Amino acid sequence: MPQCQLLTSAKEPQRHFWRMEERSEQECVQENGRSDGTAGEPRSSSRCSLRMFVVALSFAYFAKALSGSYMKSTITQLERRFDIPSYLIGVIDGSFEIGNLLVIAFVSYFGAKLHRPKIIAVGCVLMSIGTFIIALPHFIIGRYEFETSVRWMANSTQNPSPCTVGSPADPSQDGKLPQVPAAGCEGESNLSMWIYVLLGNVLRGIGETPVQPLGISYIDDYAAEENAALYVGCVQTISVVGPVFGYLLGSLCAKIYVDIGFVKMETISITPADARWVGAWWLGYLIAGVITLLSAIPFWFLPRSIPRSGPQVPEKCTPEQTSFIKGSPLLKHKYPADEHTGFIEMAKDFIPTLRSLLAHPVYLIYLCVTIIQLNSLIGMVTYKPKYIEQHFRQSASKANFLMGVINIPAVALGMFSGGLLMKRLKLNIMGAARFAFGTSLIGYILSLFFFAMSCENAKVAGVSLSYDSLDSISYDKHSVFNGCNSGCFCSANDWDPVCGENGVTYVSPCLAGCTASAGSGKNTVFSNCSCVGVAGNFTASTGQCPDKDDCDRMFPYFLALSVITSFIISLGGTPGYMLLIRCIKPQLKSLALGFHALATRTLAGIPAPIYFGAIIDTTCLKWGQKRCGGIGACRFYNTTAYRIAYLGLTLSLRTISFIICIPGFVLLSRQLKKEERSAIHGALTNGGTELEVLRKEEFVISNSDQLQHTSDNSTDRQTRL
Repeated sequence: MPQCQLLTSAKEPQRHFWRMEERSEQECVQENGRSDGTAGEPRSSSRCSLRMFVVALSFAYFAKALSGSYMKSTITQLERRFDIPSYLIGVIDGSFEIGNLLVIAFVSYFGAKLHRPKIIAVGCVLMSIGTFIIALPHFIIGRYEFETSVRWMANSTQNPSPCTVGSPADPSQDGKLPQVPAAGCEGESNLSMWIYVLLGNVLRGIGETPVQPLGISYIDDYAAEENAALYVGCVQTISVVGPVFGYLLGSLCAKIYVDIGFVKMETISITPADARWVGAWWLGYLIAGVITLLSAIPFWFLPRSIPRSGPQVPEKCTPEQTSFIKGSPLLKHKYPADEHTGFIEMAKDFIPTLRSLLAHPVYLIYLCVTIIQLNSLIGMVTYKPKYIEQHFRQSASKANFLMGVINIPAVALGMFSGGLLMKRLKLNIMGAARFAFGTSLIGYILSLFFFAMSCENAKVAGVSLSYDSLDSISYDKHSVFNGCNSGCFCSANDWDPVCGENGVTYVSPCLAGCTASAGSGKNTVFSNCSCVGVAGNFTASTGQCPDKDDCDRMFPYFLALSVITSFIISLGGTPGYMLLIRCIKPQLKSLALGFHALATRTLAGIPAPIYFGAIIDTTCLKWGQKRCGGIGACRFYNTTAYRIAYLGLTLSLRTISFIICIPGFVLLSRQLKKEERSAIHGALTNGGTELEVLRKEEFVISNSDQLQHTSDNSTDRQTRL
């Protein structure tokens, strides 16, 4: 009974507060001369503005996700077009994170104090300009020229001989023929064109910075509490659709020749499956740039702030009334404080707060684990289309199509299912940690089977196979010369493959010893190839030999396992993120999330594509040659070494992360036990305090009863007297 009395007495001030608040609000409305009907108009207008903002932000998320995934889909196209190795592509890919880091601190701090929709609009415009700059080199450097000995001649039955009579290149000259530089090299700029791609990607990163933090904070500030999560969920869902369309756009553009509309396709002697093929990479960037530019338009017309739904502060209330309503504990999270802490005070408090955050052992281990796992994930995703191309000998168009239609939806479904399971199972912190670890471990074990899904190296004479086809060789630039082509004056640096009747690919018609050719373009046939057959009357056709029967059988299994592992690993994404939020004190949550984003971008987003690309470059067997001299893009990889390097690096990083997880579980368990003991101790302390209060109250009541009884007795005596 005393406890009920206390609870009832505690509720009385709250009821009194609500009555006062409602009365003050009604008085303010009456002072403004508004009726209930007129008060509803701004609320409906605010809901409309907020929904328009959510739609605009969803479109902006879609645009940035589309252009980001399209960048990853054009990796091999950019390598071939600009004749650069994979590690430079990694630098270009990581430059987006560099641009993001340059301004993220300023945007996050100052952007919230300015007109957020217009800041987001400026960011979208910058993203679109950066995307257009990426496509700019296509219109500067002229037509794409690839190495070929095939010429297109109308109505021609006999072409010049590929084998020029003479002697092979002198080994002392590093396999190079004494030739003059290609025409036009003197007028070319010394500045490599890929620099424009890098600068455009940096600008994209700068423009993308305000979209997420300012957009989500705008929704959180002005949406009703019950609607905020729904709006954010809608935005995140739309952002998952962006990569699907990005990879599909990459697949479409990879089918189209780079100089479409400016050259006759009959003259092109290569197909999309050729290592020299470059698709219309620039076309996708123009489309993505236009979409991003359109996403900026709605933000220019949205208001700086929106009247908040729920209890409103009327416009003409007195300062006392306004401060009273602002002081409501129920509205406290919706109204920013009037008193702003000074910059010097915040700076002084930042270092101790950061120190206490980094001194948190569970957070520190979580940070290390996620950085290592994101290194593995980013490196793997960046070069996965390239791995499908090189290892399973698929075209870039097909690799991008499969990424967009199969892999990305599996990841999205896994993340959604992970959040749903966490809600259904009602997982606590330790449960979320175990769930995330378990799904990652299962995905890791399944990923080991990728090592068994192998394709043999393509048979290329003098590169992966000796001319007599007896054994494999380690490529050397002089190994392409043999007695069968000793009468030809050939270059070891060209990559102009032909497929002999014997099923072996030769680096060029000249190195195949072919002395005659007929037809034109893709239909050219080389004859009298001395290296193809002993008699010397064998033929060869343009392009690399298909020779991928074993790959075609293995490829469906690879795709199925890839979808399953992607789904299982992504199941732990949401629980893992919730672990980050829950293992930290509430007052450190914002700093923990910000520092986590900063650390993962700096230590994973930037370096991972670079060193993954550098390791992939070590598996190259035959490098292309730039038109004006120098090593270009890789034309042929050692498939076995590529598989071991790519998968080995990915799984090695994840192995390290699992080892670090072990002390993390121990420390997390200790932290939870400590918090549980503190909670029990606090409950006991509070219970003792409440008991003491109750005893004192009973003592006061008994004393008052005694005093009342004494007073009554004295009154009776006085009455009798």
